[in-house]
Amino acid sequence: MQDPRPLLPYAVRRLAAWCAVILLVSGVVFVVIRLCAEFRTAVVPALLALLGTALLGPVHRRLVGVGVQRSVAAGLTCVAVVAVVGGAVYVVAAALIGNGQQIVSSLRKAAAGLARYLGPAGTSLDDLAAHSGELLRRFGGTAASNVISGVSVVGESIAMAVLALFLVFFFLRDSHRVVETLRSVAPGGSADALEATARRAYEGVEGFMRGTSLIALIDALCITLGLLILDVPGAVGLGALVFVGAYIPYLGAFLSGAVAVLVALADRGVAIALWTLGVVLAVQVLEGHVLQPVIQSRTVQMHPAVVMLAIAAGASAAGIVGMLLAVPLTAAGFGVVNELTDRYAPP
Repeated sequence: MQDPRPLLPYAVRRLAAWCAVILLVSGVVFVVIRLCAEFRTAVVPALLALLGTALLGPVHRRLVGVGVQRSVAAGLTCVAVVAVVGGAVYVVAAALIGNGQQIVSSLRKAAAGLARYLGPAGTSLDDLAAHSGELLRRFGGTAASNVISGVSVVGESIAMAVLALFLVFFFLRDSHRVVETLRSVAPGGSADALEATARRAYEGVEGFMRGTSLIALIDALCITLGLLILDVPGAVGLGALVFVGAYIPYLGAFLSGAVAVLVALADRGVAIALWTLGVVLAVQVLEGHVLQPVIQSRTVQMHPAVVMLAIAAGASAAGIVGMLLAVPLTAAGFGVVNELTDRYAPP
C-alpha cells in the first residue's frame, strides 16, 4: 500500500516553489537587461521618450482640450521643451565663456595661495608644474584616445537625444491610440487586465516624473535665491541648469553645483565661492535626506529604502542612464505587481 503522505513537508515545498519563481524571474530580468544593453541605442531613446511623455502629457492634454490639433499640440510642447533647455544651456555657456579667463586666473591664485600656506610641503606643486610637459608627452597617446572615445560618446548621446525628442512627439500625438492597440494585441479575454496593468505602470512613471519635477523646482528656487543674495552673475541661468540637472540623479546636481561655484569664484572671489559651495551643499543635503525620500516615496508609492536601492542598482547596471531610469522602471514594475495582485489574488 502506497504511503499517501508527501516526501517533503508543506513548508519546504512552498519554499522550493518560491525559489523556483525567483530564479525564473531573475533569469528573465537578466536576459532583458542584456538585450537592452545590446540594443541601447534604440532602447534608451524609447525609455527617455516615455519619461518625457509622462512629464509633458498634462501640457499636451491641456492644449488639446482647448481645441489645438493633436499634432500641433505635440509639436508646440516639444518646441517649448527644446527652447527651455536650450536657453538654459546658452545662458550658462555664455556665463562660462565670458568668465573663462577670470575662472582660470582665480584657480591659479588659489593654487599659489595654497602653495604659500603649505610652505615646504608646497614644493610638490612646483615639481608637478615643472614636470607637466614630460607628463603630457608621456600620456599624450592615452589622452588622444580618450578624447576620440569621448567625442564618439558625445555624438552617440546627441543622436539618442534627437531620436528621443522625435519619439516624444509621436508618443504625444498618438497617445490616444495606445489603449486601442493594447486591446487589439491582447489574447482573448485578457484585454481588460492588460489595459489596467498598463495604466498602473504608466501611473507609476507619471508619479516619478511629478516627484522629480517638484524636487528639481525646489532645488532650482533655493539655489537661485542663494545666488541672488550672494550677487552671483547669471543666477537665473544657473538655477535653470540646476533644474535640468536634477533629472540626472547625483551627477546632474554635482555638475550644476560645480558650474555655480566656478562662476562665483571668477566674479566674486574665493569667499563668495565658498558661500556658494555651502548653499549648494545645503540644498543637496535637503534633497537627499528630506525631499528625495519623502516626495518620491509618496508620488511613486514606494518606500524610501526601495528608491535608494533602485538608484544604486541602476547605477551598477547602466551608469548614469541606469540611475535615471531605475526609479521609474521600478515604479512601473510595482504598479504591474499591485494590479496583478489585486486582480488575481484569492479573496
